[in-house]
Amino acid sequence: MKDHSQHNKSSKYKKNSLTLVGAVSMGTGVMIGAGILALTGQIAELAGSLFPLAFLAAAVVTAFSAYSYVKLSNAYPSAGGIAMFLQKAYGKGVMTAAGALLMYFSMVINQSLVAKTFGTYSVQLFDIDPSSWIVLALAVGLLIFAFLLNISGNRAIGLFSLLMAFIKIGGIVVFAVGGLWIADFSFESSTAGVTDTSMTGFIAAMALAILAYKGFTTITNSGSEIVDPHRNVGRAIIISIAICVVIYILVALAVAGNLGLPEIIAAKDFALAEAARPVLGDYGLWFTVALAIVATVSGVIASIFAVSRMLAMLTDMKLVPHRHFGMPGNIQNHTLVYTIVIAIFLTLFFDLSRIASLGAIFYLLMDIAVHWGVLRHLRKEIKANAAILLTAIAFDVIVLSVFLMVKASTDVMVIYAALVGVLIVFVGERIFLRES
Repeated sequence: MKDHSQHNKSSKYKKNSLTLVGAVSMGTGVMIGAGILALTGQIAELAGSLFPLAFLAAAVVTAFSAYSYVKLSNAYPSAGGIAMFLQKAYGKGVMTAAGALLMYFSMVINQSLVAKTFGTYSVQLFDIDPSSWIVLALAVGLLIFAFLLNISGNRAIGLFSLLMAFIKIGGIVVFAVGGLWIADFSFESSTAGVTDTSMTGFIAAMALAILAYKGFTTITNSGSEIVDPHRNVGRAIIISIAICVVIYILVALAVAGNLGLPEIIAAKDFALAEAARPVLGDYGLWFTVALAIVATVSGVIASIFAVSRMLAMLTDMKLVPHRHFGMPGNIQNHTLVYTIVIAIFLTLFFDLSRIASLGAIFYLLMDIAVHWGVLRHLRKEIKANAAILLTAIAFDVIVLSVFLMVKASTDVMVIYAALVGVLIVFVGERIFLRES
């Protein structure tokens, strides 16, 4: 019988395989793919006509949140990213493993969200109902394609991400500027019904908008592979967030200037495609759908690249169980398979709204754990400011609490699903670590 202990378990992290520009393109690739395309309509549904400001408010919260990650990345650059950060704060225990897994699942949820958005936008060209099985088939096809590209290696992914990031950032800026020009900067549709916005709805919308920025964490998960990581990981995070803040607000204003709030909500899952019609007619629709395809494809590829390495690091740290089930290759290849299988399952059985909600809940819980760990255990070591950490925790707690309140009254199944997921992670890790 083959000795499984001899199976190649090397995770093969390649130092200096990602440049600063490549890391920025990876971060913006994940953020833009998930954020502006998949979430604009959902954020408008919660925040009402002031939804462009929800992106700005979420950027402020994200800036405080990013502080911990920049400090940690500069001090401990690692291919395990958040898993390593949590271990530094909490040691090798349940809190570290569970927190890292919550981050892992929020990233896999993000892949499912973006893949489904790819399918939803693609069918707009063919007048196919967004509820058609074709949307699911396209989404699953994208996930499989992303898997095949990921096993080709880091440099192929870095080059692809860089090329796609330039194309989609340029394209989305053209969409935003064109939309603002056509709207003549008047925004009557976006200001006509300000009374439809409640503070509760606005704060809940911020939870989804924060999810639109969380792609910066993919940079931390490739820390040891980035050139000069002690400087460039933090710089890549800051640059990626700054780029996305500008793009999100421009696009949100363009959408608000060309569609009324009821139209945005009605086209919730493909709001940008709908907003393109008044700008350039059918040509605008084709342009936006092509842009969405580029953005979502590159977003899924970049996210899978980072999250599979995070799970491989957790395996190397012996914080999660691992079985290769007879598959060839190293741990990274295996974690790619696990990641794709989970993402496909979510894509097939959850709608976009629930996928986004689960991702926001898991991410905010993990984010609070990171800030608390830094505040309690690492603040002096990495020279972090306590006031900024406390502000970041307060923001996360407020946004998460309000979001849960809103979901309790509109879609309580999301809360049940999140609760079951969190319990499985914590209980499962306690059992595994006790027996290992």
